Amino acid sequence: MTQGPNRLLDDFAKLMTDAAGVAQGARREVETAFRAQAERFLSEMDVVSREEHEAVKEMAARALDKVEELESRLAALEKNGSEGTGDA
Repeated sequence: MTQGPNRLLDDFAKLMTDAAGVAQGARREVETAFRAQAERFLSEMDVVSREEHEAVKEMAARALDKVEELESRLAALEKNGSEGTGDA
């Protein structure tokens, strides 16, 4: 007789464990479906990835550094050129 309630509790615990497993599986499926839908939406919107954005950002920073370097060189050349023509 004492095994009756224990067995009932064991069966209930097993049922709850199985239900939790099913819920986790359903959650994973929903997450996967959501991610796939989000990726599809973003690809249709022509949104760039973080990696692409960072690469272009780095290229722009290097280009700006080069422009600043060339502006400095040009200013120095103009200064040297105007000094030589100013004395004549």
